[in-house]
Amino acid sequence: MKNLGFGAVTLNSCVAAATLTGCGGSQPPISAPRAMPQTAAIATHGDRGKSWMLPEAKTDDLLYVGGNNDELTVYSYPRGKLVGVVKNPDFYLLSGECVDASGDIFVTSLGNEKIFEYEHGGKKAIATLQAATNDPAGCAVDPTTGNLAVTTLAFGSSGNVAVCPNAQGTPSTYTDPNIYYYYFCAYDTRGNLFVDGQSYGSSFEIAELPKGSSTFTSITVNQSLNWPGGLQWDGKYLVVGDQDAADVYEFAISGSSGTLEGTTPINGADDVHQFWIHGHAIVGGDHSDSEVQFWPYPLGGNSTKTITKDVGGPDGLSISPAKK
Repeated sequence: MKNLGFGAVTLNSCVAAATLTGCGGSQPPISAPRAMPQTAAIATHGDRGKSWMLPEAKTDDLLYVGGNNDELTVYSYPRGKLVGVVKNPDFYLLSGECVDASGDIFVTSLGNEKIFEYEHGGKKAIATLQAATNDPAGCAVDPTTGNLAVTTLAFGSSGNVAVCPNAQGTPSTYTDPNIYYYYFCAYDTRGNLFVDGQSYGSSFEIAELPKGSSTFTSITVNQSLNWPGGLQWDGKYLVVGDQDAADVYEFAISGSSGTLEGTTPINGADDVHQFWIHGHAIVGGDHSDSEVQFWPYPLGGNSTKTITKDVGGPDGLSISPAKK
């Protein structure tokens, strides 16, 4: 999402929509992801083609890929077979994804300040959350509470992070004095929330909102980072992506310090916005090359699988396990 503004915000209150309530606001983005002309995004916006899903999708683990083709393409995981396409006239610049404990998918639509929730293998949104801020970007679900965190990028004012209890109700908003643009976020297994972003001067920033706290702690890491990419907790380390690097980095977090414990090369990747770690694999969407690749994790190296069918400028990406 390089050069893509994720939305200035004051996630005020959540407004009832569908079966849940969400967070509201409105301001269109003024630029688009790297290598994605704004005119192309506008041309695809509003495609009202029908969604479809193969019956097997309900029982398969699913890989969801969203991007500037303004649709979600759904693949069986790890086979990579296309099993569905989700279309919605309100999809516009899909940017980030996250998954809750039941396998429901949340996807942010940066271009119109909405967050959509879909059941695993579902074709229709079960909830539409209206952001009270501009340009929702990344999201994460707290495994300890079900709370939904949404990051935003700002144009003309700074962004923030909004946390909606159980993905509904009135959100609480949080800011870090060092972060102006908020890109991605991730919870660890204890409910601590991590975010990455940029300062007003465009330096890479990482911060933690400890569980139960209302104040961010800035995290200093011993690795040079350039452009904020995806974040994920792998069970032990905070894994941080850099859109300008063909690597992801594993940091041990202690207080305000992050110590580099490992580097996973994702060879062949040119512009990965969001990645997803699932078992011993890491999956990333390469925006510039319009493909999704699989690599071993944490070893990394050359990709073991590449998906190109119906992939167009991927941004958000997630894996939803089938319900047992």
